[in-house]
Parts: sequence; C-alpha cells; structure tokens
Amino acid sequence: MDYIAHTDEQQKEMLAACGVKRMDDLFSVIPAKLKPVSFDLPRGKSELETESFMRDVAGMNRKGLVCFLGGGFYDHFIPAAVDAIVSRSEFYTSYTPYQPELSQGTLQAIYEWQTQICRLTGMEVANASLYDGGTALYEACKMTVNATGRSKVIIDGGVNPVYRKMLRSYMTGLPVTLVEAPVTCGQSDRKEIAGLLDENTAALILQNPNFFGMMDNHADLVEECHKKGVLVVQSVYPVAMALLNTPGEAGVDIVTGEGQSLGIPLSFGGPYLGFMATTSKLVRRMPGRLVGRTLDRNGRDAFVLTLQAREQHIRREKAASNICSNEALCALRAHVYLSLLGREGLKETACLCRAKAHYLSERIKAVSGVKVVSKDPFFNEFVVELPVEADVFAGRMLEFGVEAGLPLGGFYAGMKNMLLITVTEKRTKLEMDAFIEKVKVVLCR
Repeated sequence: MDYIAHTDEQQKEMLAACGVKRMDDLFSVIPAKLKPVSFDLPRGKSELETESFMRDVAGMNRKGLVCFLGGGFYDHFIPAAVDAIVSRSEFYTSYTPYQPELSQGTLQAIYEWQTQICRLTGMEVANASLYDGGTALYEACKMTVNATGRSKVIIDGGVNPVYRKMLRSYMTGLPVTLVEAPVTCGQSDRKEIAGLLDENTAALILQNPNFFGMMDNHADLVEECHKKGVLVVQSVYPVAMALLNTPGEAGVDIVTGEGQSLGIPLSFGGPYLGFMATTSKLVRRMPGRLVGRTLDRNGRDAFVLTLQAREQHIRREKAASNICSNEALCALRAHVYLSLLGREGLKETACLCRAKAHYLSERIKAVSGVKVVSKDPFFNEFVVELPVEADVFAGRMLEFGVEAGLPLGGFYAGMKNMLLITVTEKRTKLEMDAFIEKVKVVLCR
C-alpha cells in the first residue's frame, strides 16, 4: 500500500499548528551531526520481502568464530533442555506475579532461584533478580551508604571496569565519594586498601575472581573492614563459586553478580541477569522483590511476594530503590540451567574451565614474544603481554575465525599490548592447539 502524501497546503497547516515555519524547525534541537542525511525513505516491504532481505543480511555475518572472549560475559555450553523448558508458554508469557492465587508456578520458580543463589553464595537471603551485574553492584553500593550513613565507597582496582564506569555514572549527583584502589593484574592490594579505609567509609567493593581472572580469599579484608564498621560488597562469577569458598564463609555483607553465564546465551548486548544476596540484617534495604514460602489455609505450601521495598509500592519516597522490574525469564533460565547441572555438574563445569585455561596458558608461554602476566591462582581468564598492540592482534586473529580475547588498552593506561584470554568448557583441545598455531602466524607477519 502506498503511503498517503500530504499536500503542500496540509503541510503548512500542520506546521502552523506546531508553531514553526519549516519542517526542519521541528528538528532544530538535534545536533547536525546526528541528523539523518535524508527522510526520503524507501517503500515498505512485504513480510516475504522483509524475510528474504533479512536472511541476506544475516548471511553476511561471519560464521564459526571460536570464542576466547570474556571479561564478564561468557560463552558457556547451554543444554538444549533449557530452551525446551523455558519456551513453554506458561513460562515466557508470565509477568509480575501480583496475584499469588494465579501465579504459584512463577512465584515458586523465583523462590527456588533465590534459594539457589543463597546456596551458591552462602548468604542468608536473595532477591528475585536485578537488571544486570553492573546495576546490581550499584544497588548494593547504595544499600551500604544508606545502612551506614557514610559517604565514601572504595572500589578495588580488580573490579570490572565496565561496572566501575556504571558506578561512577549512577553515583553522579549523589553525595557519595568513590575512591578507586590501584589496578594490578594480581590479587587485591591489601596495603593500599587498608590505607584508604577511614571512619567515613561505607563500603569496600571487591570482585572474585577479579576482572583479570585472579581468585582471592578476601576474608582478611572483610575482617579489617568490619573492625572499622565498613560493609563489604563482593561481585562474583557464579560458575567459579562452585570451586571457591563462598562469600558468606568470608563474612561478606552483600554479594552481587552477572547471571549470564548460567544458561543465558551471548547476544547483541543482552538480555542479562543481575543477582543479589545479603544477610538478614540488611534484607529490608534490598531493592526489588523477594518471594517467600508460607502455608495456605489448607496447610499446603504457598508462595507470595513478601518484600517489595520499591518506589511504586507503599514506601514511595522511602523506597530502597526505584527499580521497577525483575528479569524473571532470565532468572528462570538460570534456575533451569542450575537444576539440570546440579551441584556436581556445576563443579565439573568450573573444573573444566580452570583446567583448560591453565592448559592454554602453558601452551602460549612457549610462543616467542608472548609473556603470560597472570600468576596462579587464576580461574578461566588470564592476561598475556604481546609484542604488538592487542587490538591490532585481535583484529588479525578475526581473519582466522578466532575471537582471541579482550584487548585491555581501552580500559587501562599502559596496557595497550595486553590481552585478556578466556577459556570455557566449550573450548576443545583441538581449538586451543589451533589457536596457538594461529597466534604464531599472526605474530610472524
């Protein structure tokens, strides 16, 4: 169907009603560099034509890339049963379970997800989920400021730089001072952090494993912080939790993380899944929703929303957060994934990730000009220093069908030759050996 064209007279009448003289005046607030070249759009396409066009465009994508990319988002194996289960209409059409009598299935799934997060982190209570790992960390940071009445937050240099940037962005305009501890490619610098702690510090934010893949036991830092009334927030990689002491065992006050690695595929920037767990002492400062289990009048298990300290509910201006939704479908995927793998399956996945990363790090040490910067203990990510700029190297490796890793120069000064390489259980020995041979070819150019 052709679009109906307005006559010049009709256009003049519309512009006059808007209080402008020319069509361009409607877009005067948009900077010139952001304006489209033309509004002369092509004719619309039929469904058949659109499908054919999009198929041709998709066919231009590079196929078969072998992924060694990480830095917070990971290419893990997802059992086919995850898609089969969460694709059931009773799951993917469900939204906010306001009416428990109609939403027992959704509420139970969320309750069991919360339980899994508590067991994984060793914490006492978890909420229904948050938007992503970065905003979950911000919410935790704000919890500590509200709980302590203090205004200084220390961020360890090993915290994901994307998360650190999100924290700075979200905290803009708030009476909170963010202080960043020095960046190292190793474990947290105890001496530097101790020197930053004072009576105005609300929280210390840590990550385990950190952005460079280093595993750490932060129990000593937690103890030092608690002596000074400082709360500790730890961002974690949930798969690695299968091998590490839990944050709860270390005495951490709030745990957050990104749940993408738990059955959610890598996509075009999302969707992601933030999670949060804390102590009973801080539960009423937790954002979002919390599902609890009770009994109905017949003595049967029943599930209800027990805590909703968010702005659109009764607390309004006293709300813990203005977060207005939870990532229920993504949380369901993570719940199904964890249920299918079970305790031993998740542990086996973590062991494979670590063992394969160490195999690749040993192999790449033998490549002339490459230095492995990371020292043990690291989980499934490690840093190498190359004889060329890492982003140039990564671009050349793409020509061989390999996503070689994450160049660090864009995040840290003085690291333009450093590359963060990630290995998950999906990478085979054949792929890793082929990776080494391609590295040799690229570096010899």
